[in-house]
Amino acid sequence: MPFESLSVTALGNIYLGLLALAVLLYAILDGYDLGVGVLFPPHNEQFKDDMIASIGPYWDANETWLVLAVGILLIAFPEAHSQILQTLYLPATFMLLGLILRGVSFDFRAKVPHNKKPKWDTCFKYGSILTTLSQGYMLGIWVTGLRTDIYAQGFALLAAFGVTAAYAFIGACWLILKSEGDLQAKAFYWAKRCLLVLASGILAVSLLNLTLHDEVRVLWLESPVGWVLMTIPLTCFALLLLCSVVLKKLPEAGGKGEWLPFAIALLIFGLCFAAFGISYYPYVVPGKLAFMDVLSDGNSLRFLLVGAVVVVPCILAYTVLVYRIFAGKSEKLSYY
Repeated sequence: MPFESLSVTALGNIYLGLLALAVLLYAILDGYDLGVGVLFPPHNEQFKDDMIASIGPYWDANETWLVLAVGILLIAFPEAHSQILQTLYLPATFMLLGLILRGVSFDFRAKVPHNKKPKWDTCFKYGSILTTLSQGYMLGIWVTGLRTDIYAQGFALLAAFGVTAAYAFIGACWLILKSEGDLQAKAFYWAKRCLLVLASGILAVSLLNLTLHDEVRVLWLESPVGWVLMTIPLTCFALLLLCSVVLKKLPEAGGKGEWLPFAIALLIFGLCFAAFGISYYPYVVPGKLAFMDVLSDGNSLRFLLVGAVVVVPCILAYTVLVYRIFAGKSEKLSYY
Protein backbone atom coordinates (compact mmCIF):
# COMPACT_ATOMS: atom_id res chain seq x y z
CA MET A 1 0.00 0.00 0.00
CA PRO A 2 1.32 3.51 -0.77
CA PHE A 3 2.47 5.66 2.16
CA GLU A 4 3.19 2.59 4.33
CA SER A 5 6.38 4.21 5.56
CA LEU A 6 4.55 7.22 6.97
CA SER A 7 4.36 7.29 10.75
CA VAL A 8 1.13 8.07 12.57
CA THR A 9 2.53 11.45 13.60
CA ALA A 10 3.40 12.29 9.99
CA LEU A 11 -0.09 11.25 8.89
CA GLY A 12 -1.63 13.46 11.57
CA ASN A 13 0.40 16.44 10.42
CA ILE A 14 -0.52 15.80 6.77
CA TYR A 15 -4.24 15.67 7.52
CA LEU A 16 -3.98 18.68 9.80
CA GLY A 17 -2.26 20.52 6.96
CA LEU A 18 -4.97 19.49 4.48
CA LEU A 19 -7.64 20.63 6.93
CA ALA A 20 -5.88 23.99 7.36
CA LEU A 21 -5.55 24.40 3.58
CA ALA A 22 -9.25 23.68 3.03
CA VAL A 23 -10.34 26.11 5.74
CA LEU A 24 -8.02 28.87 4.50
CA LEU A 25 -9.13 28.53 0.86
CA TYR A 26 -12.76 28.45 1.93
CA ALA A 27 -12.35 31.60 4.04
CA ILE A 28 -10.74 33.43 1.12
CA LEU A 29 -12.79 32.15 -1.82
CA ASP A 30 -16.23 31.87 -0.27
CA GLY A 31 -15.32 34.80 1.95
CA TYR A 32 -15.31 37.33 -0.86
CA ASP A 33 -18.59 36.13 -2.37
CA LEU A 34 -20.23 36.10 1.07
CA GLY A 35 -18.86 39.62 1.47
CA VAL A 36 -20.46 40.66 -1.81
CA GLY A 37 -23.77 39.38 -0.45
CA VAL A 38 -23.32 41.28 2.82
CA LEU A 39 -22.70 44.49 0.84
CA PHE A 40 -25.82 44.08 -1.32
CA PRO A 41 -27.42 47.58 -1.54
CA PRO A 42 -31.13 47.70 -0.72
CA HIS A 43 -32.40 49.80 -3.62
CA ASN A 44 -29.93 49.88 -6.53
CA GLU A 45 -31.08 47.21 -8.98
CA GLN A 46 -28.18 47.66 -11.42
CA PHE A 47 -25.59 47.38 -8.66
CA LYS A 48 -27.15 44.12 -7.44
CA ASP A 49 -27.18 42.61 -10.92
CA ASP A 50 -23.54 43.56 -11.48
CA MET A 51 -22.51 42.23 -8.06
CA ILE A 52 -24.19 38.90 -8.75
CA ALA A 53 -22.45 38.77 -12.14
CA SER A 54 -19.06 39.30 -10.46
CA ILE A 55 -19.42 36.10 -8.39
CA GLY A 56 -21.66 34.06 -10.70
CA PRO A 57 -19.00 31.79 -12.26
CA TYR A 58 -17.25 31.05 -8.97
CA TRP A 59 -19.49 30.97 -5.92
CA ASP A 60 -20.77 27.39 -6.16
CA ALA A 61 -17.26 25.95 -6.57
CA ASN A 62 -15.94 28.05 -3.68
CA GLU A 63 -18.12 26.11 -1.22
CA THR A 64 -16.35 22.87 -2.23
CA TRP A 65 -13.62 23.73 0.25
CA LEU A 66 -16.10 23.83 3.15
CA VAL A 67 -17.33 20.33 2.24
CA LEU A 68 -13.72 19.12 2.01
CA ALA A 69 -12.82 20.65 5.40
CA VAL A 70 -15.77 19.00 7.16
CA GLY A 71 -14.97 15.69 5.44
CA ILE A 72 -11.33 15.76 6.54
CA LEU A 73 -12.35 16.62 10.10
CA LEU A 74 -14.77 13.70 10.19
CA ILE A 75 -12.38 11.18 8.59
CA ALA A 76 -9.13 12.10 10.32
CA PHE A 77 -10.28 13.53 13.66
CA PRO A 78 -13.71 11.97 14.38
CA GLU A 79 -13.74 12.72 18.11
CA ALA A 80 -13.00 16.39 17.44
CA HIS A 81 -15.71 16.44 14.75
CA SER A 82 -18.18 15.01 17.26
CA GLN A 83 -17.38 17.46 20.05
CA ILE A 84 -17.31 20.50 17.74
CA LEU A 85 -20.71 19.73 16.22
CA GLN A 86 -22.24 18.83 19.58
CA THR A 87 -21.26 22.23 20.92
CA LEU A 88 -21.92 24.22 17.75
CA TYR A 89 -24.96 22.42 16.30
CA LEU A 90 -27.18 25.51 16.62
CA PRO A 91 -24.89 28.05 14.87
CA ALA A 92 -23.97 25.33 12.34
CA THR A 93 -27.68 24.94 11.58
CA PHE A 94 -28.04 28.70 11.12
CA MET A 95 -25.00 28.68 8.82
CA LEU A 96 -26.52 25.95 6.67
CA LEU A 97 -29.84 27.82 6.56
CA GLY A 98 -27.98 30.92 5.41
CA LEU A 99 -26.15 28.99 2.71
CA ILE A 100 -29.40 27.39 1.51
CA LEU A 101 -31.13 30.77 1.47
CA ARG A 102 -28.28 32.22 -0.59
CA GLY A 103 -28.37 29.38 -3.08
CA VAL A 104 -32.14 29.50 -3.55
CA SER A 105 -32.16 33.29 -3.82
CA PHE A 106 -29.30 33.32 -6.34
CA ASP A 107 -31.35 31.26 -8.80
CA PHE A 108 -34.87 32.47 -7.99
CA ARG A 109 -34.02 36.17 -8.43
CA ALA A 110 -33.46 35.45 -12.13
CA LYS A 111 -36.63 33.37 -12.59
CA VAL A 112 -39.39 35.24 -10.76
CA PRO A 113 -41.40 38.19 -12.11
CA HIS A 114 -39.52 41.48 -11.88
CA ASN A 115 -41.70 42.86 -9.05
CA LYS A 116 -40.74 39.89 -6.81
CA LYS A 117 -37.04 40.08 -7.51
CA PRO A 118 -36.28 42.54 -4.63
CA LYS A 119 -37.63 40.00 -2.12
CA TRP A 120 -35.13 37.37 -3.26
CA ASP A 121 -32.35 39.97 -3.29
CA THR A 122 -33.20 40.70 0.34
CA CYS A 123 -33.08 36.97 1.09
CA PHE A 124 -29.67 36.75 -0.58
CA LYS A 125 -28.32 39.62 1.52
CA TYR A 126 -29.63 38.34 4.85
CA GLY A 127 -28.70 34.77 4.01
CA SER A 128 -25.13 36.03 3.52
CA ILE A 129 -25.20 37.96 6.80
CA LEU A 130 -26.61 34.96 8.68
CA THR A 131 -23.85 32.75 7.24
CA THR A 132 -21.01 35.13 8.10
CA LEU A 133 -22.25 35.83 11.62
CA SER A 134 -22.67 32.08 12.24
CA GLN A 135 -19.19 31.29 10.97
CA GLY A 136 -17.64 34.04 13.08
CA TYR A 137 -19.50 32.88 16.17
CA MET A 138 -18.38 29.28 15.56
CA LEU A 139 -14.79 30.45 15.15
CA GLY A 140 -14.98 32.36 18.44
CA ILE A 141 -16.34 29.38 20.40
CA TRP A 142 -13.75 27.09 18.78
CA VAL A 143 -10.92 29.42 19.78
CA THR A 144 -12.05 29.38 23.41
CA GLY A 145 -11.83 25.58 23.42
CA LEU A 146 -15.60 25.05 23.00
CA ARG A 147 -16.40 26.92 26.18
CA THR A 148 -19.95 28.22 26.69
CA ASP A 149 -19.52 30.65 29.62
CA ILE A 150 -20.37 34.35 29.36
CA TYR A 151 -16.79 35.37 28.53
CA ALA A 152 -16.65 32.85 25.68
CA GLN A 153 -20.03 34.07 24.41
CA GLY A 154 -18.78 37.66 24.38
CA PHE A 155 -15.63 36.68 22.52
CA ALA A 156 -17.70 34.68 20.02
CA LEU A 157 -19.99 37.64 19.34
CA LEU A 158 -16.94 39.85 18.74
CA ALA A 159 -15.56 37.21 16.37
CA ALA A 160 -18.92 37.06 14.57
CA PHE A 161 -18.85 40.76 13.75
CA GLY A 162 -15.11 40.63 13.01
CA VAL A 163 -15.49 37.82 10.47
CA THR A 164 -18.43 39.62 8.85
CA ALA A 165 -16.32 42.78 8.52
CA ALA A 166 -13.41 40.76 7.09
CA TYR A 167 -15.67 39.12 4.49
CA ALA A 168 -17.22 42.47 3.58
CA PHE A 169 -13.73 43.96 3.17
CA ILE A 170 -12.46 41.22 0.86
CA GLY A 171 -15.79 41.32 -0.99
CA ALA A 172 -15.37 45.06 -1.62
CA CYS A 173 -11.81 44.48 -2.82
CA TRP A 174 -13.12 41.80 -5.20
CA LEU A 175 -15.65 44.26 -6.61
CA ILE A 176 -12.87 46.80 -7.19
CA LEU A 177 -11.11 44.16 -9.27
CA LYS A 178 -14.15 42.92 -11.20
CA SER A 179 -16.38 45.97 -11.67
CA GLU A 180 -16.28 49.37 -13.35
CA GLY A 181 -17.92 52.78 -13.15
CA ASP A 182 -20.29 53.67 -10.32
CA LEU A 183 -20.20 50.23 -8.72
CA GLN A 184 -16.42 50.29 -8.55
CA ALA A 185 -16.53 53.77 -6.99
CA LYS A 186 -18.99 52.45 -4.40
CA ALA A 187 -16.72 49.44 -3.79
CA PHE A 188 -13.85 51.81 -2.96
CA TYR A 189 -16.09 53.46 -0.37
CA TRP A 190 -17.15 50.11 1.11
CA ALA A 191 -13.55 48.90 1.29
CA LYS A 192 -12.42 52.03 3.17
CA ARG A 193 -15.21 51.69 5.73
CA CYS A 194 -14.72 47.95 6.22
CA LEU A 195 -10.95 48.37 6.54
CA LEU A 196 -11.38 50.49 9.68
CA VAL A 197 -13.73 47.95 11.26
CA LEU A 198 -11.42 45.08 10.28
CA ALA A 199 -8.37 46.79 11.82
CA SER A 200 -10.27 47.32 15.09
CA GLY A 201 -11.44 43.70 15.06
CA ILE A 202 -7.94 42.29 14.47
CA LEU A 203 -6.56 44.40 17.33
CA ALA A 204 -9.34 43.40 19.75
CA VAL A 205 -9.23 39.69 18.90
CA SER A 206 -5.40 39.63 19.08
CA LEU A 207 -5.38 41.13 22.57
CA LEU A 208 -8.25 39.03 23.90
CA ASN A 209 -6.74 35.90 22.39
CA LEU A 210 -3.81 36.20 24.78
CA THR A 211 -6.18 35.86 27.75
CA LEU A 212 -7.83 32.62 26.64
CA HIS A 213 -5.03 30.04 26.86
CA ASP A 214 -1.88 30.08 28.99
CA GLU A 215 0.09 28.24 26.28
CA VAL A 216 -0.71 30.92 23.71
CA ARG A 217 0.24 33.74 26.07
CA VAL A 218 3.55 32.07 26.94
CA LEU A 219 4.28 31.37 23.25
CA TRP A 220 3.71 34.98 22.21
CA LEU A 221 5.00 36.89 25.23
CA GLU A 222 7.60 34.72 26.93
CA SER A 223 9.09 32.26 24.44
CA PRO A 224 12.20 33.04 22.31
CA VAL A 225 10.10 32.92 19.12
CA GLY A 226 7.68 35.50 20.47
CA TRP A 227 9.51 38.36 18.79
CA VAL A 228 9.26 36.57 15.46
CA LEU A 229 5.55 35.89 15.97
CA MET A 230 4.93 39.56 16.78
CA THR A 231 5.92 40.40 13.21
CA ILE A 232 2.67 38.77 12.01
CA PRO A 233 0.19 41.27 13.53
CA LEU A 234 2.61 44.14 12.84
CA THR A 235 2.76 43.11 9.18
CA CYS A 236 -1.05 42.89 9.09
CA PHE A 237 -1.40 46.45 10.32
CA ALA A 238 1.29 47.64 7.90
CA LEU A 239 -0.66 46.00 5.07
CA LEU A 240 -3.89 47.62 6.26
CA LEU A 241 -2.15 50.99 6.26
CA LEU A 242 -0.79 50.33 2.78
CA CYS A 243 -4.26 49.30 1.62
CA SER A 244 -5.77 52.54 2.94
CA VAL A 245 -3.22 54.49 0.89
CA VAL A 246 -3.87 52.35 -2.19
CA LEU A 247 -7.64 52.84 -1.85
CA LYS A 248 -7.15 56.60 -1.87
CA LYS A 249 -4.78 56.65 -4.86
CA LEU A 250 -6.32 54.03 -7.16
CA PRO A 251 -9.40 55.99 -8.30
CA GLU A 252 -7.01 58.45 -9.94
CA ALA A 253 -4.78 55.77 -11.50
CA GLY A 254 -6.85 55.25 -14.63
CA GLY A 255 -7.60 51.56 -14.03
CA LYS A 256 -4.04 50.55 -13.15
CA GLY A 257 -3.36 48.39 -10.11
CA GLU A 258 -6.98 47.45 -9.43
CA TRP A 259 -5.76 44.03 -8.32
CA LEU A 260 -3.77 45.49 -5.42
CA PRO A 261 -6.53 45.78 -2.76
CA PHE A 262 -7.62 42.18 -3.32
CA ALA A 263 -4.00 40.96 -3.24
CA ILE A 264 -3.44 42.82 0.03
CA ALA A 265 -6.65 41.33 1.45
CA LEU A 266 -5.39 37.84 0.54
CA LEU A 267 -2.11 38.50 2.37
CA ILE A 268 -3.94 39.76 5.46
CA PHE A 269 -6.21 36.68 5.51
CA GLY A 270 -3.17 34.42 5.10
CA LEU A 271 -1.23 36.11 7.91
CA CYS A 272 -4.17 36.03 10.32
CA PHE A 273 -4.66 32.36 9.55
CA ALA A 274 -0.93 31.70 10.08
CA ALA A 275 -1.12 33.40 13.48
CA PHE A 276 -4.00 31.13 14.50
CA GLY A 277 -2.25 28.04 13.15
CA ILE A 278 1.02 28.72 14.97
CA SER A 279 -0.77 29.69 18.19
CA TYR A 280 -2.87 26.55 18.45
CA TYR A 281 -0.73 23.82 16.93
CA PRO A 282 -0.93 20.85 17.71
CA TYR A 283 -4.55 21.25 18.83
CA VAL A 284 -7.64 20.50 16.76
CA VAL A 285 -9.68 22.11 19.52
CA PRO A 286 -7.53 24.78 21.26
CA GLY A 287 -6.38 23.80 24.73
CA LYS A 288 -8.59 20.71 24.72
CA LEU A 289 -7.91 18.14 21.98
CA ALA A 290 -4.46 17.65 20.44
CA PHE A 291 -4.56 16.10 17.00
CA MET A 292 -2.62 12.99 18.09
CA ASP A 293 -5.22 12.26 20.78
CA VAL A 294 -8.14 12.16 18.33
CA LEU A 295 -6.46 10.78 15.21
CA SER A 296 -8.12 7.92 13.30
CA ASP A 297 -6.47 4.56 12.71
CA GLY A 298 -3.19 4.85 10.81
CA ASN A 299 -4.04 2.18 8.21
CA SER A 300 -7.32 3.91 7.36
CA LEU A 301 -5.56 7.24 7.02
CA ARG A 302 -2.90 5.75 4.72
CA PHE A 303 -5.60 4.26 2.50
CA LEU A 304 -7.61 7.49 2.34
CA LEU A 305 -4.50 9.52 1.63
CA VAL A 306 -4.32 7.85 -1.78
CA GLY A 307 -7.63 9.49 -2.64
CA ALA A 308 -6.63 12.79 -1.08
CA VAL A 309 -3.50 13.15 -3.23
CA VAL A 310 -5.71 12.77 -6.29
CA VAL A 311 -8.79 14.76 -5.25
CA VAL A 312 -7.14 17.83 -3.69
CA PRO A 313 -4.89 18.62 -6.71
CA CYS A 314 -7.91 18.14 -8.99
CA ILE A 315 -9.94 20.64 -6.99
CA LEU A 316 -7.01 23.07 -6.98
CA ALA A 317 -6.54 22.66 -10.74
CA TYR A 318 -10.25 23.16 -11.39
CA THR A 319 -10.27 26.28 -9.21
CA VAL A 320 -7.27 27.80 -11.01
CA LEU A 321 -8.81 26.96 -14.41
CA VAL A 322 -12.12 28.65 -13.55
CA TYR A 323 -10.40 31.81 -12.38
CA ARG A 324 -8.25 31.90 -15.52
CA ILE A 325 -11.22 31.40 -17.83
CA PHE A 326 -13.27 34.15 -16.21
CA ALA A 327 -10.39 36.57 -15.56
CA GLY A 328 -10.96 40.25 -16.22
CA LYS A 329 -14.00 42.40 -15.64
CA SER A 330 -17.30 40.60 -15.06
CA GLU A 331 -19.90 40.51 -17.80
CA LYS A 332 -23.67 40.52 -17.62
CA LEU A 333 -24.84 37.26 -16.04
CA SER A 334 -27.24 35.19 -18.14
CA TYR A 335 -29.18 32.08 -17.14
CA TYR A 336 -30.32 31.26 -20.68
